[in-house]
Amino acid sequence: MSKPPALPAVRRVDHIGFTVPDLEEAHDFLVDVLGCAYLYRLGPFADGGSWMSTHLRVEDRTVMRELRFYRLGGQAIFEVFAYDAADQARRVPRNSDVGGHHVALYVDDLDAAIAVLHAHGVEVMAGPTASRGPSEGQRWIYFLAPWGMQFELVSYPGGKAFDHEPSAFE
Repeated sequence: MSKPPALPAVRRVDHIGFTVPDLEEAHDFLVDVLGCAYLYRLGPFADGGSWMSTHLRVEDRTVMRELRFYRLGGQAIFEVFAYDAADQARRVPRNSDVGGHHVALYVDDLDAAIAVLHAHGVEVMAGPTASRGPSEGQRWIYFLAPWGMQFELVSYPGGKAFDHEPSAFE
């Protein structure tokens, strides 16, 4: 039995959606710290039937209070949600948890970007770290949004080792 084909003609990531506990705090972080451009807002949205569970896999009485869209670096779009849900989990998953995640942002000057994070009082994890192996040439560091979501800054202005000699890492 053969496997079905992969998705046809996927071109890029369109947006990254995440839920925050405080939209105003998230707005300030995204605009003032990360440099996002605020685009627009939608909501509220609620449904008396089963739309929420069948379309979003959330409890049917959940209310999506508001969602806001932001652009970063001319391309990345963040879709940021605020929900009212009786069964909402408030703990941010760690990278090691199932569903754990982070958003990595490319910067040209990692040290300058880290200095800006510190100037804004952002919690920056240890580092930066210089990668090895196929990613040699890259430096990176994690930092936390005010609500605890993990972000990463990465920089590899000269490319990664893999970019220069991919056959060495097959």
